Amino acid sequence: MSWQAYVDQSLVGTGHVDKAAIFNTEGTSCWATSKDFKLSPQELREVVTAYNDTNEPKAVQATGLHLAGEKYFVIKADEKSLYGKKGKEGVVIVKTKQTLLITHYPETVQPGQAATVVEKLGDYLVGTGY
Repeated sequence: MSWQAYVDQSLVGTGHVDKAAIFNTEGTSCWATSKDFKLSPQELREVVTAYNDTNEPKAVQATGLHLAGEKYFVIKADEKSLYGKKGKEGVVIVKTKQTLLITHYPETVQPGQAATVVEKLGDYLVGTGY
């Protein structure tokens, strides 16, 4: 399956995520993205910095996270996952060995539904060496 197919079918195609992108873990190379999901280099640095932060709690939990021009309050931050909320919409980011799965869900989707979809794909990619 191509990286774009993962975005189109395994993420956005579920109906639980409306925007998604797959980057390398350094956030320097976009492997696939959904239409109109634009992430700036600075926003990607914030994501990478959050994963590199070994403090407990992570600094991003106090400062928030910016994605696609919006600021999200971070409600979960660990070595695998970052979850952010802005009102009823939010973001779920999962890091695998080689990828960052960066997703957005709309206010019509329950956060747990979006998280399950993204975490499941992350686990699958880890199992295949990514």
